Amino acid sequence: MEIRWIPFPLHPETPQEGRSLAELFAGRDIEPMKRQMRKLMAEAGLEYGERTHTYNSRLAQELARWACTQEGGQAIHDALYRAYFVNNINLSEIGALVEIASDLNLDGNLARQIIEQRSFRETVDADWERARQLGITGVPTFFKNDLAVVGCQPYEILERFVQHLMLTQSND
Repeated sequence: MEIRWIPFPLHPETPQEGRSLAELFAGRDIEPMKRQMRKLMAEAGLEYGERTHTYNSRLAQELARWACTQEGGQAIHDALYRAYFVNNINLSEIGALVEIASDLNLDGNLARQIIEQRSFRETVDADWERARQLGITGVPTFFKNDLAVVGCQPYEILERFVQHLMLTQSND
């Protein structure tokens, strides 16, 4: 089964400097949400830092679409995850994105050019439109054969989803 990453516009209105989580979730106690995320991430064996802000990820999505056209570029997804969720890096800063790409041995100068020229803008626009058409409302969303699992779910839920897909595929 092939996995393909498709960008999704989560909080696309977020300004370049980002927004504090306290502001984003104003009036809500975010500590229980943070504890739940840390718990789910730990269960999945993923690192999760002490995030204080949300950042606009549009340029990171465009970079990722480009990176996936390059040898070894699939590693960009893990690197962007780590930068955002572990190291609290502002993914709307071009310099930070170029550094992430360079750390993966991708051509940093070309990455900068791709970002500054917005070479993958239309590709990401099409991805966002597809997400809207499919009714996707959150991340991550695992989608196949008109079935979806939305949000950070326990491993067992994802395992059942994949087993169901494999079963239905073998019956076709």
